[in-house]
Amino acid sequence: MKTTTLSSLLLLSSLLLLLLLPREAAAAVNCAVVAAKAAPCLSFATGKVPRPPAACCAGLQQLAHQAVTVADRRTTCHCLENGVKRFPGVQDRFLSKIPAACNIRVGFPVSRNTNCDRIK
Repeated sequence: MKTTTLSSLLLLSSLLLLLLLPREAAAAVNCAVVAAKAAPCLSFATGKVPRPPAACCAGLQQLAHQAVTVADRRTTCHCLENGVKRFPGVQDRFLSKIPAACNIRVGFPVSRNTNCDRIK
């Protein structure tokens, strides 16, 4: 009887603890995922193709849907900002066209100089 009561008490305590603990965000932004989704855009961002490939738009649309909080959007922006620095051929005149070409509303001008900390 004592073992059953003790087990029940431990189970109840564990459940209460789980309910009271702060929950973390379900899907934190991961720069490796951001890079993989944005990689197909490089051919357009460097001027090698006349329009963003379908895979570019699909990847960026997925990122836009996943970045639901201000922190998510800022982190995604910082990931992209750091990724673009690795490719010196990326040009603002092409970057700025990607949101419209992919039918994505970002709410801020897209360039190599975007201030990610000002994104709302």
